[in-house]
Parts: sequence; C-alpha cells; structure tokens
Amino acid sequence: MFKFAHISDIHLGPLPRLTLRELASKRITGFVNWHRNRRKHLLVNTLDLLLSDMRLKQPDHLMITGDLVNLATSIEIRLAGEWLRSIGEPLETTVVPGNHDAYVPGAHDRSVREWYPFISGDGAPEDWPDEEHVFPTYRRRGPLAIIGCSTSNATLPFSAGGFFSARQARETANLLNRAKDEGLFRVVMIHHPPIRGAAPSHKRMIGIRRFAAALSVGGAELVLHGHTHLNTVYQLKTHHGQVPVVGIASASQGPGGHKPPAAYNLFSLSGEPGAWNLSCDRYGLTAAADAIALEKRHVFYGNPPDLAEPPAIEAQF
Repeated sequence: MFKFAHISDIHLGPLPRLTLRELASKRITGFVNWHRNRRKHLLVNTLDLLLSDMRLKQPDHLMITGDLVNLATSIEIRLAGEWLRSIGEPLETTVVPGNHDAYVPGAHDRSVREWYPFISGDGAPEDWPDEEHVFPTYRRRGPLAIIGCSTSNATLPFSAGGFFSARQARETANLLNRAKDEGLFRVVMIHHPPIRGAAPSHKRMIGIRRFAAALSVGGAELVLHGHTHLNTVYQLKTHHGQVPVVGIASASQGPGGHKPPAAYNLFSLSGEPGAWNLSCDRYGLTAAADAIALEKRHVFYGNPPDLAEPPAIEAQF
C-alpha cells in the first residue's frame, strides 16, 4: 500500500511589510484583498492543525499544487522555502507553482529557484538551471510517476489565469508514455483546474484543450489541482477513458468564509497496471475549528477490501 497526500493554496501569512516600490505593481490589488478578506480566514494555526493530522496518517509522499505565497515578494518566497524544508525532505514532497507564486514578472523564476529541490525531476541538475523549460517534471516514487506541470505566469491586475503551452503539452504526453512503459500509476500535478467551467473566466486556464490532448495521447490515472479553494471531483474524458481530476480546499482556510474550511486528501494505492486500487479520504477542519475529521471517501479504481468505510473519528490536538 502506497499512501500520498495532497494539499494546495497554502498562502502563508501574515504578509511582510512591503515597500512602496513593491506596492507599485499588481501587488497593490492583492495587498488590499489580503487586508479586506484573506487575512480574516487564512490562518497559520489551521495549517498547523492540518499538517499535524496528516503526519499521524504517515503518507509516503506529499504533493502541493501551488500558491504557497500571496504576493510573491522576495521575503515571502524565502520563508516559503524555509517552511517546505521544515515539513519534509525534497524526496518526500513535490511542488508545482501557482499564480500567486508568479504574481508579478520575475516572481515565477524566483519561486522555482528557491523551491527547486522540491520541484526538480529525477535526474535534473541539482541547482536551478537558469532556463525556463523546467516543466514538466518527472519523479518516480514507489509505484507512482509524478508529472509536475506549471500554469504559473504573471497576469494583469484582477486576473488570475494560467497558461499551459503547446511545448509543455507535447513533453507531458511523452512523460506519460514513458511512465506507462515503466508500469507506473501516473499522477499529474497542475495548479489551475484543467476543466471548462471549473473556474471563473478571469481565473481560468488557457490551454485546457492542449492538456486534454496530452492526456489522450499519453494516458493518466489521476490529476491533482488547486486554485479554486474547493473540494471537487471531475472526470476528464480522454481516448483512454475517464481520468479523475481532484481539487482541494485551501490548506489555510479557517471557518466562517465563503469557501470550505481547510482540508487535505489522502490517497491509498495498491494493485498493478490494469488492476489498480485507489481510494481517497478527505480530511477537513471541523465546525469548531479545533480538530480534523474524515469528511468523505471516494473509490476511484477497484474496491479495496481493506479500505471499508471507517467511522468518522475526529483527531484531537
């Protein structure tokens, strides 16, 4: 049995003190939004509670689908790197960036450079190669092939869209075929949901058709995304059949907001190619905001007999 967890949209706070120069950009809109809305509901204590519960489940790997920071200032990016190093080793954690990690021009490269050990694929240079074609990445962990894609790019104010290029689509399809030849369960990580209508028009991903084509050519078993701060399960139709596309709430979302409170997904995988067993337990913050409890179970492949529906027992801290 191989277990892997999924969290997203960390939005580590609080915001650092910003200079006038840093605010003289798109950051001013994010700064206002943070103080009017996000700071009231995105809580470090919530994130700590979520991670504490996750550690009890002892996943073999952790996947983070972007938005580690808020305005992508240099100090935020550095502190996010320190946070990543505090929660686990690069071999045990895989990261792809989100739109907030590329909030202004140049921020994407700074984020990837700082978090590179958690991003880089197997066999990649140990240090940031100082060129833009880092993605897609390929990591083999146990029975998994983890393909990391980036839709992260700087956008205009009041826009939070993502972009998936034709080049990245071609290389993603090649990596998916490689993983198939190696007999691996293929998980694709991406920040923006690759599903039409899953995000408002100003937050959507450009290149959804290219992404679907890549999966139709290469095949995949699972797609994980963030961005919407919602707990969602979609199905993406490909030439190889339906692929589950799973989103998760912000890992820092406290109670009382218009989005669901913090949650993480814990996947349990067994079996072999052509006979995979995959279930997913979603654990989320309780209404009292003092514990994490099982919320829902999905069985995506097979029906593992050792994963019968357990009672919803809360983990107290």
